[in-house]
This record gives sequence, structure tokens and C-alpha cells, in this order.
Amino acid sequence: MNSENHAPDDVGQITASNGIKRISASQQIHDALRNRIVSLDLAPGQYLSRSAVSDTYKVSLTPVREAMQRLEEEGLLLIYPQSKTEVSRIDVAHAQETQFLRLSLELEVVRRLALAADIAAVDALQNIIARQDLELANGDIDRFRVLDQDFHRHMCHLVGVDALWSLITARSGHIDRLRNLNLPDPGKSNSIMDCHRRIVSTIKSGQVSAAQEVVREHLSGTLSSVDDIRRRHPEYF
Repeated sequence: MNSENHAPDDVGQITASNGIKRISASQQIHDALRNRIVSLDLAPGQYLSRSAVSDTYKVSLTPVREAMQRLEEEGLLLIYPQSKTEVSRIDVAHAQETQFLRLSLELEVVRRLALAADIAAVDALQNIIARQDLELANGDIDRFRVLDQDFHRHMCHLVGVDALWSLITARSGHIDRLRNLNLPDPGKSNSIMDCHRRIVSTIKSGQVSAAQEVVREHLSGTLSSVDDIRRRHPEYF
């Protein structure tokens, strides 16, 4: 998509012929566009046309406008009234703030999990790791990325803080885009797997401080590489 008049030809997983079903049109459009922005399929600075998105989904402009307004609130779109709408550039300061929130949450999450040393919880996390291994072996980085998020989401679920995870996820677009730029780097996926295994191992053995230290290491990786990422992709900032 290079201009206001060019419709995204594969926004999300919903085909125009099937229309929008089950959840609201606004929610589905939001989720589909957000996924494409975070995955960098829609690049920072790229224009979006309300009418083109409306035509793709065969819905009125109202749900499209609502979805785009939510994305603007999340910092992922810039809407210029009576002019244009474009994908926002990556905001490193915003990413750092969100990372602070996520680190604070996950340090407490692993503390509780390590104190509980729940074997069923450990088994569930190890199952996600096994699926990650499989997708990595298959070279499916997109699916690997989804399972990476699932690993952390499930840790939050295990201690009953799903709502807090959702709040942080809603503002994680900038840090997630940085992660997706960092993920293809040599050794990054293996580093993720190593940290996940060590998180589970320390939880299983009840080592609270050790589990928290691995979380600090794991979540700091992308931001520690931000200068290199910015140098390689200056057009995204």
C-alpha cells in the first residue's frame, strides 16, 4: 500500500466475501490492522485509506473509523483530520515505558509461580516451549513469534492477572515492532528459547531470585539493541 487510494489486499484473516462475523466489525478491523502494523506488514509511515479498508471488509465507514481511532489511542496510527491517516513511526521512549510496566508485572508473576512451584503450570509452559522448538525447526518465524507471546501471556494467566497482561499488550505496539525487527537477527531466537527454558527451570525449582534475573535478562534484550536496530532501519523511526 503506497497511497490513500490503494486498499490493503489482505487485511487480517477475514475475506470480503465472508464479511465480518462473531465479534463486532470494529473489533475485527482493529485486530487485523493492528496485527499487520505490529508485524511490520504495514510499515511505519505507510498511508491507510478509510474508504479502501471499508471496501475490503464490505462495511460502512463507521466501524473503520472506530477501529482507527482505537489504533490512534494505542499510538499506532496518526490521523490528520481532513487529510490522511498513516502508520506511526516507532517511538523508542514509548517502548521503554511499556517495557518498564511489563518487567514490573512479570517479575511479580515469576515470583508467585516460583513460590507455588506448581507442576501443572510448569508442564503447560514446557508444552509451549516444545511447540516453539517445532516452529523454529520448521522455519516459521511468524508462528514462533505468536508462541513467544503465548508463553508470557500464559504465565500471567496462571497467576490470574490476564487483565493486566491485556492492558500492557494494548500499549505494546512500539516495543513489539522493535522485537519483530530484532527477531531475525542471528542467535535471537535461540536466546529466546534459552531464556524460556531457564525461566521454567527456576520456577520448577522454586528459585525466586534466579527466575526474576532471567526475566530481567530476557526482557532487556531488544532495548539493549535499539541503537543497532535504528541504524539498520532509520526509515522506521
